[in-house]
Amino acid sequence: MGEVTDAAMDAVQKRLMFDDECILVDELDNVVGHDSKYNCHLMEKIESLNLLHRAFSVFLFNSKYELLLQQRSATKVTFPLVWTNTCCSHPLYRESELIQENFLGVRNAAQRKLLDELGIPAEDVPVDELFPLGRMLYKAPSDGKWGEHELDYLLFMVRDVNVHPNPDEVADIKYVNAEELKELLRKADAGEEGLKLSPWFRLVVDNFLFKWWDHVKQGTLHEAADMKTIHKLM
Repeated sequence: MGEVTDAAMDAVQKRLMFDDECILVDELDNVVGHDSKYNCHLMEKIESLNLLHRAFSVFLFNSKYELLLQQRSATKVTFPLVWTNTCCSHPLYRESELIQENFLGVRNAAQRKLLDELGIPAEDVPVDELFPLGRMLYKAPSDGKWGEHELDYLLFMVRDVNVHPNPDEVADIKYVNAEELKELLRKADAGEEGLKLSPWFRLVVDNFLFKWWDHVKQGTLHEAADMKTIHKLM
């Protein structure tokens, strides 16, 4: 996967890289400042300044308990054309997305990005139904220049929604059951069909997803929730 230079960056992605201000946190998830999305994803800055930013990953299931996956667009700066969970992004350094109470800031951000990336209207994904299950901290290079270093909130929801993907953000979507996801994992591990999975999605799959999926089906997600622990999965 070739390194994306500033000059080659897609115009939409470039605007987001420089205009969006991510929330910088320490390893205990205390807010310590803010910086551009661009700086937060430069491996040079991540390594030299230990920049860590707050993020979220949404896992949206339909009423058949199938998980909605997306393939990131070819123009994404980090991890283009990689398959991942429903929606992965960052709360921004703005009042509505900094609210700590009931993790409302992160949930507000998730609702915003579900519309931006997948065209899912806000009324289809009410924030009080985005269920926070846990947090994880990880670091992952994308190529020589770009990467991730995130404290990631894992948000689950069961809801039938209208999906209209934004081609600037999403190349493809699919719903999968647990067995179909296991087949995707097998193909990714075998290098078949050029299929790649995002590192954060793979960490959730390998550490949590299948046991949490059982709770989704049983309606017992509250039993699995642990928002006190920050799982370091480096």
